[in-house]
Amino acid sequence: MHHNVIESVMGAVVLVVAALFLVFAYTSADLGAVEGYVVEARFDQIAGLTPGSDVSISGVRVGSVVDTALDPDTYQAVVRMSIDPSITLYSDASATVASEGLLGGMFVQIDPGGGFDEVLEPGGEIAYTQSTPGLEQLLGQVIFSLESLGREDQ
Repeated sequence: MHHNVIESVMGAVVLVVAALFLVFAYTSADLGAVEGYVVEARFDQIAGLTPGSDVSISGVRVGSVVDTALDPDTYQAVVRMSIDPSITLYSDASATVASEGLLGGMFVQIDPGGGFDEVLEPGGEIAYTQSTPGLEQLLGQVIFSLESLGREDQ
C-alpha cells in the first residue's frame, strides 16, 4: 500500500511538470493570434491555409489568419488577416500564399508596398495577390512537360 501512494504522488508530479512545460512552450513560441487591425486579400487558391496560420513580412511573423471564406460571386477565397498595429501596410502591398517547406504548412507572405502616400486602412483589401501552386500541381506540370519532350524527340 505504501508503494501505491508514492507512485501516485510521483505520477502527479510528472503531470504537473508536463503541464508547466506546455504552458511555457505555448507562451514562448508566440502561437496565439495576433491582435491588431484586420485586412482582406482574395486568392485563387489557398489550399492548406487555415485560421491561425502565420502572416509574415520578410520571414518575421506580423499577424495571423483570422478567417477564410469563399466569395460566391467570383469564387475566390477571401482571407481575413489580423496585422500587428505597429506594422504599416500601403495601398500597393502584395500578398502571396507560400509554403513553409515540403512538409510544412502554408502561410501568407506580405510585401508591405512602397507607396508611402496611401496607407491601407483597417478593413482594407490587399489588391495584389498571388497563389502558390500546390505540390501535386507542380508534379503534374513536370510530368506533362516530360511527356511533351518525349513526343518531340520521336
